[in-house]
Amino acid sequence: MQRLITCILILGFISATFSNAETQVKFFNVMDFGAHGDGTSDDSNAIAKAWQGVCEDQGPASLLIPLSKIFLVKRLNISGPCKTPNVGIKFEGKIVAPSMNEWVGDSFSWIQIFNVNGLTIDADGGSIDGNGSTWWEKCRKCRRPTSLRFHGCNGLTVKSLSMSNSPGAHISVNGLDGALFSQININSPPNSPNTDGFDIAGSKNVAIEDSTLATGDDCIAINGGCSYINATRLVCQGGHGISIGSLGRNQSHETVEEVHVWNCSFIDTTNGARIKTWPGGSGYARKITYEEIILEDVQNSIIIDQFYGIKTPNEVPNKVEDAVKVSEVTFRGFKGTSASAKAINLNCSPSGSFAFCKNMVNGTFVDTVPKVSCV
Repeated sequence: MQRLITCILILGFISATFSNAETQVKFFNVMDFGAHGDGTSDDSNAIAKAWQGVCEDQGPASLLIPLSKIFLVKRLNISGPCKTPNVGIKFEGKIVAPSMNEWVGDSFSWIQIFNVNGLTIDADGGSIDGNGSTWWEKCRKCRRPTSLRFHGCNGLTVKSLSMSNSPGAHISVNGLDGALFSQININSPPNSPNTDGFDIAGSKNVAIEDSTLATGDDCIAINGGCSYINATRLVCQGGHGISIGSLGRNQSHETVEEVHVWNCSFIDTTNGARIKTWPGGSGYARKITYEEIILEDVQNSIIIDQFYGIKTPNEVPNKVEDAVKVSEVTFRGFKGTSASAKAINLNCSPSGSFAFCKNMVNGTFVDTVPKVSCV
């Protein structure tokens, strides 16, 4: 009997050992592939080589950007699909962009990640500095690169990432199903042009939560082809709020639905909850909810603008037969202060949202100073 118990214990120990070996992650340290980490040498190729090792490995594998190092990256493409479904990036150091004068190639994106399914980026302590000030000063109206672009990365997880000073948008999310961004810290000046925190397009089942987004443009822009987008427990500072759109530019057909913004704060922003569409477009924006919102000196707490892009009355088409339909929109539990006398601005098209705007006029407002009986 004693021998039997001993054998069972030994077999159990061996089984546990093999189990741990199977789940052990293999790290590919960029320093082992020729990276310098001195902040002045171009480490783009070394990081790309390390990623190739990760992507070709058969078991769980992760790219390691080590602590206390600064990596200058001029351009970087990370692509899949990879051989292992368990792939990651352990991001502990700092990545910096070159100045505008040292930029090589087109200005579409800086760091691009394509078709890597199941990717987990754990950036506890890691940061990305886009060196955007050199672009903002010299190239204010030209196309400036997005710092971090994800395309076709289904089942994506990004946590604890800090970003600053992007030349253009900070994070682009396109063509994916399933993404979680948590504890993201974005910090760019309020006067930095077009530095959206998140640009989301053609994607579904995306969640952004527990993050602080200080930008010069939209904290989040939810564009055409999006559904089931959740923004939860966010702080937006200095930018243009959380926006649906713009939709329908150049008479395009675009759709957005099932967007839920909950328990978010807006501080010194131009807008809070915003829906913007171009006249002449088609499609819809529906089933959108903003609730439990805190406002601090926000100019437009709620704004629906169906004449987006129109600068003067003369630019409004004489006859607008099409418009993006806006419906099933809920604004609930807004509290705080407005920086303007007109906190709610509904600039709706008769072709797009007349019924919705009419219902809003008949709404009720409580605990406002001064008292408000209607919009």
